[in-house]
Amino acid sequence: MKQLNVRLDDEAHEALEQRAEAAGMSLPDYARKVLAEEADERRERFLTAAAHFSQAWAPAFEAEFGPYPHSGCSDAADVA
Repeated sequence: MKQLNVRLDDEAHEALEQRAEAAGMSLPDYARKVLAEEADERRERFLTAAAHFSQAWAPAFEAEFGPYPHSGCSDAADVA
């Protein structure tokens, strides 16, 4: 296994620590996961395809199901 040392400013470090904590992970484990995902070509291809699909089919989905609710969690209660 290779080792990578990266210097971060305090703001970036704090943001990563908060995200790691929210994910229930240690900072090194979270950073390893983020870097591995970023290096995964399959993930990049999937995201590109998903963006294309979304742009191509958004009008059809909106016509069928209505506009996407942008306001947050309160709309979920309306659906139930």
